[in-house]
Amino acid sequence: MKSSPRLVRACLVALPAVLLASVSATASAQEAKGFNLDRFDPAERGSDWFVLDSLDLRGHKRHAVGDVTEFAYKPLVIYEKDGSERAAIVKLQSFTHIGTSLVLWDRFRAGFNIPVLFWQNVEESHIGTTAYKPSTTSTIGDIRLAGDVRLFGKYRDPITMSAGLALYMPTGDRASYTGDGKVRMTPRVQAAGDYADFAWAGRIGFNYRAQDERFANTPMGSEISFALSGGIRALNKTFLFGPELYGTTGTSDGAFFEKRTTPFEVLFGAHYRLSRDMHVDLGFGPGISRGLGAPLWRAVASIEWAPAYEPPAPPPPPDRDHDAIADQVDACPDLPGIWTENPGTNGCPPAPPDADRDGVLDPDDACVNEPGVATQDPKTNGCPPPIPDTDKDGVLDPEDACPAVPGVATQDPKTNGCPPPPPDRDGDTIIDSEDACPDHPGPRDPDPKKNGCPVARVEGGQIRITEQVKFAFGSAKLVPESDGVLNAVLAVLQQHPDISKIRVEGHTDNHGADALNLQLSKDRAAAVAAWLTKHGIDKKRIESAGYGKTKPIDTNDTDAGRQNNRRVEFHIVKHDEKAADKPKEGTRGGEHFKGVGGAEVPSTQPKVSKDEGAMQPSLPAPAQVPTTPEVPKSAAPGGPSATTPPGPAVVPNVKKK
Repeated sequence: MKSSPRLVRACLVALPAVLLASVSATASAQEAKGFNLDRFDPAERGSDWFVLDSLDLRGHKRHAVGDVTEFAYKPLVIYEKDGSERAAIVKLQSFTHIGTSLVLWDRFRAGFNIPVLFWQNVEESHIGTTAYKPSTTSTIGDIRLAGDVRLFGKYRDPITMSAGLALYMPTGDRASYTGDGKVRMTPRVQAAGDYADFAWAGRIGFNYRAQDERFANTPMGSEISFALSGGIRALNKTFLFGPELYGTTGTSDGAFFEKRTTPFEVLFGAHYRLSRDMHVDLGFGPGISRGLGAPLWRAVASIEWAPAYEPPAPPPPPDRDHDAIADQVDACPDLPGIWTENPGTNGCPPAPPDADRDGVLDPDDACVNEPGVATQDPKTNGCPPPIPDTDKDGVLDPEDACPAVPGVATQDPKTNGCPPPPPDRDGDTIIDSEDACPDHPGPRDPDPKKNGCPVARVEGGQIRITEQVKFAFGSAKLVPESDGVLNAVLAVLQQHPDISKIRVEGHTDNHGADALNLQLSKDRAAAVAAWLTKHGIDKKRIESAGYGKTKPIDTNDTDAGRQNNRRVEFHIVKHDEKAADKPKEGTRGGEHFKGVGGAEVPSTQPKVSKDEGAMQPSLPAPAQVPTTPEVPKSAAPGGPSATTPPGPAVVPNVKKK
């Protein structure tokens, strides 16, 4: 009995060892389940690329057959947190993809691809309680069935698009990491095109994967797939070289573009067409990310037989009368006839006699030897008709340029018999009804209020302008955009020495402080006067004044009204009658001058009051719009704006700060 305590102690010592061995045996039995590791998914047969699709969906019952072989180095590696390699579970994996495709009705395509794993080098690894032991047995992967429909465009158009679905049957082996063990499907949208010698393609899809297990603590599941390629065609478009970028990213929580769930790689490929029906391809590229399935590098080679597209033979030309003469050259397509060298009778039955070939047979032709027209009167049937004058204007139709509209005879064949043109008093080719200034030649303008008006003209005691005088924001500094209108005013003053003095006036709206607006209007008027003086106008002929908001020409209750009130005006103060009587170069008797654009412009000669020396216009000035009560000043300073549209008599200022 003394041995009993010793036995108990021995059992107690052995029990932990037995339990530890049991746990170790259980842990070693937890083997990781594989998944579809290969991220190289070749395009349907007939494509110019490895992964992307060139969308050659031409023809009917056109098929292609090909094989793509790939070698991936270290497509499945587990890394430590510091980035060092912990275990290379799959060191080398080699697949061959055998596929075929069939194009139908110049729009649809069906595809079939079977991946075959023929060699795999693995490293059995244990991480924690999980064992990673991929099988090295040759096997097939998940068979792919696909269908695509062309949405628009054709092969090698700048852009062609298609939509389709790829279905992956669970024929792969999870132990060999060649399948998920469940059906996968990928709806996809693809695009491709050519611009001259540049070819491109793109694809985006959603990879539905029913597998939701984790692998090496990395979530598995559905993914978004994406791919893009671009390359150059050379050697009469028989050679294509360029990169293809492709990858996927997980859609589960925390997996979207996470490092381990986003395998991404690039493949540089060269594709050469050996003949019209055969091409070979070589490619090599690195993995860009460390996502599951992205290798350190991948090499690809393929050969494919894809008969060149043969356009369908055109149908025979129509021949309605079955006389073996195509309707296109048959002068009588509905009457069987005979071949002749004359296009007018080719394919027609032999015609009865018609000596003058006017279509009226000789027995019925009153003028057998003189071509004419058919009539109901036997006495005139087949005779030439009298020369018509349809509009009864005395100009016969053959000579009438407007035979249906009564007009007048002229020596110009283009206008003979046409009504006289609408009036254009100023001769600027813009008719008076469309000319905003019918007595002042000017250029065309899309604005009806400025069409036919010179940029500057003398009218109503002013030099009226149709464009803006612009200043820098909140200052009296002229901007270069004002040069055009100021040069136009300068030209008027140079061509009118009879205008002995003008007053440049600056005006604002009622926004902002009165003192600021008044000073800014004075400064801007002075700046314009200084510009004219600098460009050769005697300063004795120019004075300037600013009136702020005191002389509105429109309401200040609206933006449009305030824009009209912000302006610069050029008022004629004095006029030298002696200078006005002297003919000037480019004028006729002092009554016309060359306006801006080179058109002759009638000058409006204002009359001067001898008592006051004030300018009195010879033509009535436009009536001013009654002003409205002042709008209360805003808290912020207001004033002239740069956005006021020009009018025929005023030019707005730029809004000041």
